[in-house]
Amino acid sequence: MMASFLSELALNIKPCKTMSTTIILVIVGSVLFLGFIMFNAWRMKNAPEVKKSDKILTLNTKNFKAATRKGLVLVDFWAPWCAPCKAIAPILNDVAEELDGEVKIGKINVDHNQPVAGKLKVRNIPTMVLFKDGEEVKRFVGVKTRKFLIRELRAQA
Repeated sequence: MMASFLSELALNIKPCKTMSTTIILVIVGSVLFLGFIMFNAWRMKNAPEVKKSDKILTLNTKNFKAATRKGLVLVDFWAPWCAPCKAIAPILNDVAEELDGEVKIGKINVDHNQPVAGKLKVRNIPTMVLFKDGEEVKRFVGVKTRKFLIRELRAQA
């Protein structure tokens, strides 16, 4: 009985032009949106690496403790495949140039230095950890603006 009702209902449904037009527009819009997302992901993945400032230290498992032991040090935990990490690189270059002498800035690749990242419980990248005389005083996760970083670093200096 239910099957005959459904088949009768299906026979009585008449397709209308506005319904098919709407479906086509939704499909085209979805394809364009996904194409836009994929293109931007490809573009960020293949973005050229920003040249690191001479004022930024390259940190690793061996020199990490010594570099963060004294003074104010901002450490950027990053990876070469991370698009937001690439986006923050020029910001860190600017901050390093502006705050030269006040704050040391270092970068540590989490792919090559997992013990340090694990010990500090870095779960997301980019993560920037601010150390004062070897102790963590602040942590910033995600891309931050130049203005924000300078304000936060000067507040701790």
